[in-house]
Amino acid sequence: MGWNLTDNGPIWMQLHHQLMQRISAGVYPKGSKIPTVRELAAEAGVNPNTMQRALAQLEADGLVVTNNRTAGRTVTEDGEVLAGMCRQLAREQIQAYFDGMKQLGFTAQQAKEFVQTWKEEER
Repeated sequence: MGWNLTDNGPIWMQLHHQLMQRISAGVYPKGSKIPTVRELAAEAGVNPNTMQRALAQLEADGLVVTNNRTAGRTVTEDGEVLAGMCRQLAREQIQAYFDGMKQLGFTAQQAKEFVQTWKEEER
């Protein structure tokens, strides 16, 4: 899973969001160790301070925990916190769908009907 950084918004927030997606997708499963700040920064091609800010926000969100200074960070094992994050990401995807459909001239009801029709055709 590559890093997709754009000019839309602060880089640390984009990194934070993409790290959340990686946790949700199981790239970093519950209880697993997160790569170091330097490793992640090098992989993403960003300054370590920028990556540190993204990771600090994940920690503030309760998604990662620091066991001690030398053990690094791990993904939380709190299933409720992880489920809440997954719901948040899902809501963002749904909102993006409805926003896109609105730009195409569809009403919310038409967008819902489109999904239902598509699901039925896929069966």
